[in-house]
Amino acid sequence: MNPDLSRLQSYPFEKLAALTQGITPPRERDPIGLQIGEPKHPTPSLIAEALLAHLHRLSVYPTTRGLPELRTAIADWLRVRFQAADGAPLIVDPEQQILPVNGTREALFAIAQAVVDRTRPAPLVLMPNPCYQIYEGAAVLAGAEPQYLACHAANGFIPDFNRVDAATWERCQLLYICSPGNPTGAVLDQATLMRLIELAEQYDFVIASDECYGDLYQDDSAPPPGLLQAAAALGKTDFARCIMFHSLSKRSNAPGLRSGFVAGDATLIRNFLAYRTYHGCAMSLPVQYASLAAWRDEAHVRENRRLYREKFTAVSAILSDVLPIEIPAGGFFLWLATPIPDTDFARELYLQEHVTVLPGRFLSRAINGEDPGADRVRIALVAPLDECVDAAKRMRAFIERLGYQR
Repeated sequence: MNPDLSRLQSYPFEKLAALTQGITPPRERDPIGLQIGEPKHPTPSLIAEALLAHLHRLSVYPTTRGLPELRTAIADWLRVRFQAADGAPLIVDPEQQILPVNGTREALFAIAQAVVDRTRPAPLVLMPNPCYQIYEGAAVLAGAEPQYLACHAANGFIPDFNRVDAATWERCQLLYICSPGNPTGAVLDQATLMRLIELAEQYDFVIASDECYGDLYQDDSAPPPGLLQAAAALGKTDFARCIMFHSLSKRSNAPGLRSGFVAGDATLIRNFLAYRTYHGCAMSLPVQYASLAAWRDEAHVRENRRLYREKFTAVSAILSDVLPIEIPAGGFFLWLATPIPDTDFARELYLQEHVTVLPGRFLSRAINGEDPGADRVRIALVAPLDECVDAAKRMRAFIERLGYQR
């Protein structure tokens, strides 16, 4: 067996199951689960209709590169979504710079396997802390060492990249970034993205930008910038060392479709395609046609943002005078500070109120005695509005019983 498998940590939800094992919550209260970032808004009918209309294509082997029509639809979406401040479109070549993938999770894992050069001494893969645990597992199984960049409130939950020394950048082969962030919802501004691209050029590493929450944001006049948009602003239209990841799971409430794409540096895409051809990751044709329909429609995405904003507003109004609360710039998570240790908070909230949230330390790593996830919980506002409101009221009652004063 691969010895690195033993280095993988338990997944956050395994830890949560162990934390609540043996606990019997009040049966008279309906369970409300806010621990998993699984969208619960209805999947748009246009996706289901396109899927059903092309089920006959299940008899055909799909290609790993995907349908030209799908790649063109993605390029068209990128052109509009990430246009420059002066209105200049983002031009991405659908033939050489775009590749459909079966959801961003598998692609974010696979990119490390394709990028990390094991022949170079002591390779590092840098990632935010806390973060999506796939980054860590990908680094470990690629034969690299994960290095964690703390995301503190004092820095807007953005890693302080200025504190990374030259020796670390020299060893870095891959940098994962996530904007809007999971779990914090923090957004990397374009200046930061441009600086990271300059560092990647200086030290020769790849940036993998996880932007799967990128269409969920609070301010319609300021959508989160993307990595390729920042590269274009620098005049780097070849997107050298840059690869971005987008998904329909959050944007279109279609997590079961398992559909997304990667885009960027043509050389990276070409080599990633070679890896994926052997990996056997071709997207089925019915899913490709359903994805094409989703990338061509923005009305359902605008409605999706409205629904999340409504929930953020309602939940914040209930909790704001018992907990410090800040609506994040993007995503659908609240990253709340807790008045007691996060694991105690999650366990007792489940025991007393039958509401499940995720302790922050299950998403972070303690480095030199410092854990940026400790004493925080991640709350996924994915349930219907009435359930989110009910959960917030229960949480408020629980906090008030603790005697906590903000």
